[in-house]
Amino acid sequence: MSLSPCSEGLSCQHVRAVELLLPHLAGVVVENAEVAGAKLYVWARTRAGAAACPWCGRCSVRVHSRYERRLADAAAGGRRVVIRLQVRRLFCDDPGCPRVTFAEQVPGLATRYARTTVLLGGVLQHIAVALAGRAGARLARALPAAVSRSTLLRLIMAVPDPARPVPRVLGVDDFALRRGQHYGTVLIDCESGVPVELLEGRDAQPLADWLAAHPGVEVICRDRAGAYADGARTGAPGAVQVADRWHLYHNLAGHVEKTVARHRDCLAGPGPGPAPPAGQQAAAAALAQRAASSTLASHVRDRYEQVMALRAQGAGIPAIAVRTGLARQTIRRYCQAENADELLAVIVDGPPSPLDEHKPYLNQRWNQGCTSARQLHAELRGRGYRGSYPTVARYLQPFRALAAAPPAVPPPPKTRQVASWLLRDPATLDDDQQAKLTQARQRCPHLDALAGHVTEFAKILTGLHGNRLDDWITAVQADDQPDLHSFARGLKHDHDAVINGLTLPWNSGVVEGTVNRIKMLKRQTYGRAGYPLLRKRVLLAT
Repeated sequence: MSLSPCSEGLSCQHVRAVELLLPHLAGVVVENAEVAGAKLYVWARTRAGAAACPWCGRCSVRVHSRYERRLADAAAGGRRVVIRLQVRRLFCDDPGCPRVTFAEQVPGLATRYARTTVLLGGVLQHIAVALAGRAGARLARALPAAVSRSTLLRLIMAVPDPARPVPRVLGVDDFALRRGQHYGTVLIDCESGVPVELLEGRDAQPLADWLAAHPGVEVICRDRAGAYADGARTGAPGAVQVADRWHLYHNLAGHVEKTVARHRDCLAGPGPGPAPPAGQQAAAAALAQRAASSTLASHVRDRYEQVMALRAQGAGIPAIAVRTGLARQTIRRYCQAENADELLAVIVDGPPSPLDEHKPYLNQRWNQGCTSARQLHAELRGRGYRGSYPTVARYLQPFRALAAAPPAVPPPPKTRQVASWLLRDPATLDDDQQAKLTQARQRCPHLDALAGHVTEFAKILTGLHGNRLDDWITAVQADDQPDLHSFARGLKHDHDAVINGLTLPWNSGVVEGTVNRIKMLKRQTYGRAGYPLLRKRVLLAT
């Protein structure tokens, strides 16, 4: 059927075609249809017959009056559809009913007070759940079905919460409503991967209250947070708690990095070959002294002394944060460090730079008499360097005040690099990484022992050999590994959950995926993503 854009009524054949195009109009009588620009108007009326009172359920045929409803419908043929529906108002013949009159409804076409059909309302509801306000409004205009972003948000909030059974295996994790200030807790059915509930806060009490109100949870997968352990123990004392394996290895990684930072000096051992000239040795010593007295190093040492002084006075981490203006995570890291040099070992190293592999060449060329930063940058471009000229110039600037550049030897591996090599599967390391790791282990017995403990723990974790954990803890405590001692004490404090995590197949992977999706949903509704709206979208967008 071809509908010409005119303002005249359509023929009977065209009206019949409209009925076929809009099958949800089967409950009414289509009397006329008309195309006006980008809209298709359909005139219809309810079929004659009895209608039931919504209060008492008694049927009535006595007509009180008629009125017209204008309903927006899903697009047809690229045109917006407007249905002008004639509806009857009838008398209720039940003398005991408080309603004198009532308006009849057409099931499947419209609901009370709605300005859209059930079909279009369902489409807009799905758009709102998937894209929220602004993005959903833009998509709706392209369908075409113009609607405001506020209307889409109201549609989301009007959807009832899905009825879901109490999960047998429950996953628990926190997420940030506003990082560092407000947090929430997400509950996931680990067997189906479906979100069950969002709770405000990440304390023990909200989780305990929910578990007490929803009995039947048998297994609870969680991270290492003590609040969730207490909440699970209070709300579901009979449930088996499982510590997530990823969080266990993540905790181990933090202690490994601290140990490597503590023995950072072992990584910079003397290289093979003859000793460099005295001028180059003096240049290396001058650069090391300059780095030790830099603004960053002085700032870290001053802050460390300030935090330690307040800690010695009995101040807690929140009080120190107020006094110093530092973040609580930073203060906690300062308190756990033995000295400021341990902090600088991690801060100064930083991530690898693209210039690192070219620094020995720059030092060698400088000592050969080439002191032009622009010429050296051009030579590096020929060697595959893709960095900028200012980066090269800043690196060469300290050499101009010295008699010579430091020895042209490869720099020692960074703290984070060595930590990552220790934590990775040896089969995934290339030959160069294997050689550098072997060299580091030969130079430092503590790092060699650390590598053995990490490898053994990785075997326990990947093979689900929880029965070997106690032997591993005993071996660690017998060794000179202060940071691993702290890790082992944490394992013993949460011993049952850790054993279950290293034995049972359950983990919090599906929970972490939902937390990642929550971040995306927060970005979509930025500025209006209050807890009720975010909760509704997480529960509905499955």
